[in-house]
Amino acid sequence: MIVPGSSSQEVATELAAALGEQLAEVEYRRFPDGEQLVQVPELDGRAIVVAATETSDAHIQLLQLQDAVREAGATEVITVIPYMGYARQDEAFETGQPVSARAMARAISTGTDRVLTVCPHEPAIQEFFTVPTTVIDAAGRLAEPLPDLNDPIFLAPDQGAIDLAATVRDAYGRGETDAFEKHRDRETGAVEIQPANLDVADRDLVVVDDIVATGGTMSAAIGALGAEPDRVFVATVHPLLADSARTKLANAGVKAVYGTDTIERAVTAVSVAPAIAEEL
Repeated sequence: MIVPGSSSQEVATELAAALGEQLAEVEYRRFPDGEQLVQVPELDGRAIVVAATETSDAHIQLLQLQDAVREAGATEVITVIPYMGYARQDEAFETGQPVSARAMARAISTGTDRVLTVCPHEPAIQEFFTVPTTVIDAAGRLAEPLPDLNDPIFLAPDQGAIDLAATVRDAYGRGETDAFEKHRDRETGAVEIQPANLDVADRDLVVVDDIVATGGTMSAAIGALGAEPDRVFVATVHPLLADSARTKLANAGVKAVYGTDTIERAVTAVSVAPAIAEEL
């Protein structure tokens, strides 16, 4: 049975259809003091909990779902985390800071037999889990919703995302890849971006990244281009799009944003469920 978290119902529905398994109807409640409570139906056999953890509340809900399916009779628990929050803090960047990704991974590991997570910001976080963990690369799914492109360039906003850009380019079937150089001041949060050395004039540009959070870095990257591209699109696995991110991208000249359903947003254009189902 597929057991969805409240913010992952779409991807859970797609996964249930892909696997031919039943989709659980979960009851989600919240008490006046803010505490959460979930209730799942009776289970027998394998339970696949599908829950993105884009908020702290979502982390709590995931832990409750894991415990609930055990109580309901599950003999095996597999946890699918379409988007794992706190994954960017994969080390203590300053003295006295936590390794947040490790803390979250350890907590999640206590309630499951196996973990699958999609395109985490730092793939090495799989080592923090204490149960078998698989990282699923679903970036290639982002090629599907792209329109017919004119001499495209798949551009990563930094070197860390160049492999993602190449994956989308390969899935699309043609185009070049390049990346900006990005330097972030951890104290002020300011980002310095050096433009890529490709001629983008009159060509379609697809800016690819794993997460678009505030849109600030990506908008700055687009603004740092030395020439005017034909059209600019954004493709992101995790369309967090917090605050005014979508507006920033629009003002930077982005024609459309394409995301997956790891985080369900208006820009979600394709599901990662087939990639998850293939691994399962």
